[in-house]
Amino acid sequence: MDFKFAISCLYFFLPAYFANMTPPILKRLGVFNFLAFPIDQNLKFFDKKPLLGSHKTLRGSLFSFLVSFVLVFFQRILFEIEFFKKISLIDYSKINLLLFATVFSFGVVFGDLFFAFIKRRLNLKEGAPFLPFDQTNYVLGCAFFLYLFRFPIKIEVWIFLFFATFFLHIVVNRLGFYLKIHSAKW
Repeated sequence: MDFKFAISCLYFFLPAYFANMTPPILKRLGVFNFLAFPIDQNLKFFDKKPLLGSHKTLRGSLFSFLVSFVLVFFQRILFEIEFFKKISLIDYSKINLLLFATVFSFGVVFGDLFFAFIKRRLNLKEGAPFLPFDQTNYVLGCAFFLYLFRFPIKIEVWIFLFFATFFLHIVVNRLGFYLKIHSAKW
């Protein structure tokens, strides 16, 4: 693996990283509180456990999607600059950008919600560690949906992002925890 590959992978996934940071920042800022209700409407699954949990809110999911979506479009604008063109994993000028941004962003949010669903089935409390999926759920969700819609991202990229995101997530969340932005160290 070379440095350019690592930078290209991280740049490609930057919208997802910002999307993942959005919910705790919005919560800490106390904005859009009218959307801070459980996305599952406190529904229970067949096992009588919460579907997703009270911490998965419409505010978090909606703004995660929007931040990711907008940043993918911003990457398309930056693609016109030679530096960004060289580090881009995809040719933003040759893809259906609306579809790509939608699928990418939906995958990010879906990964988070899907693993919240799995955590509830496993009797893990909200905020309890679920290594490595707490740190990588949005990588897996995004990879799944981009693959499903046939956007050609190489497996090496996803493997790198899985491991890099695992470690970056822990570092960023610890920083967020000590800055009182995030409620858990992991």
